Amino acid sequence: MDAREAGERIERELLILTRNRETSTPRGVRAGGALDRSAYVLLSRLEAQGPMSIPDFVDAFGFAPSTFTRQTSALLREGLVERTLDPDGGVARKFRITDEGLARLAEQREVFVDGISGVIADWPAERRERFIADLRQFNTDVERVSGRAWPRPMAGDR
Repeated sequence: MDAREAGERIERELLILTRNRETSTPRGVRAGGALDRSAYVLLSRLEAQGPMSIPDFVDAFGFAPSTFTRQTSALLREGLVERTLDPDGGVARKFRITDEGLARLAEQREVFVDGISGVIADWPAERRERFIADLRQFNTDVERVSGRAWPRPMAGDR
């Protein structure tokens, strides 16, 4: 199979994977519970990287500043982030995840991890490790091509 055919098959599986993730969120937990996808991604990034400004989000994700202005406004209203001075002394205000944001993110992550764990529970350890390694390699290659890396723990860490 050539790279084009493989790309088509991978695209289909990623589409299905995304759909499956979206449908795994319990219904009726929205108020004070389940986070929408954009909130989950932004809070995860803040957790991994620390405080970020709108230009930092633009650099990290490549979307227009207005996208992040809207999303951070919603997170501010829900008390999931707060504005803070730049810890590095810059002039731009940055967004920092609040304790409530961390708690909601951890709760949502637990739902996803439980779901994934249930799917792979019967897989042998070697298959799980291979899948993780392949998925990580795919993501780091995407990051290399896009020029937008996602912060990860040091090698050997989770």
